[in-house]
Amino acid sequence: MKNELEVWMRGQIPDISPFLQPTAHALLQVQEDIEYHLSADLDDMLWEKPFGMASIAFHVRHIIGVTDRMFTYARNESLNEDQFDYLKNESIFHEHIDSYFLKTALHNQINSAIQQLKTIKESEITEVRYLGRQRIPSTLIGLLFHAAEHAQRHFGQLLVTLSILKNSKPSI
Repeated sequence: MKNELEVWMRGQIPDISPFLQPTAHALLQVQEDIEYHLSADLDDMLWEKPFGMASIAFHVRHIIGVTDRMFTYARNESLNEDQFDYLKNESIFHEHIDSYFLKTALHNQINSAIQQLKTIKESEITEVRYLGRQRIPSTLIGLLFHAAEHAQRHFGQLLVTLSILKNSKPSI
């Protein structure tokens, strides 16, 4: 059952700076929305690419990956080989990936992000952080905000893909 109030309308997330609440709210909203919209009856459509669009599975995997990568950079760390491998494989079909797998992986990543947000001091949010191998300068809050807005963007794209797939299949 979907909550009538969006996450941001339910108040602050405990132990997270007021400046980081929008990031936490957006990530938790994406998690709730995907939990609501993604069900086992869609498993046979997860990797379909209507009109060449990205698949539902890709969007969820990409949300997981981008969140992981941005929060890694936010810790002032470089990506490891596992993260590069994940990035290379986000759009590749994997037979074992179903809606339960995607929702579990998303839950774990969002939970990890929320726990990391709880450790960030307000005095740190404008500190310089670097993005990628090119070390593009950003700020801690810039990386965190990007993770949240990017997740929201891909959830919106997921909804479009889902709508097209549902409307093209008479049985759904």
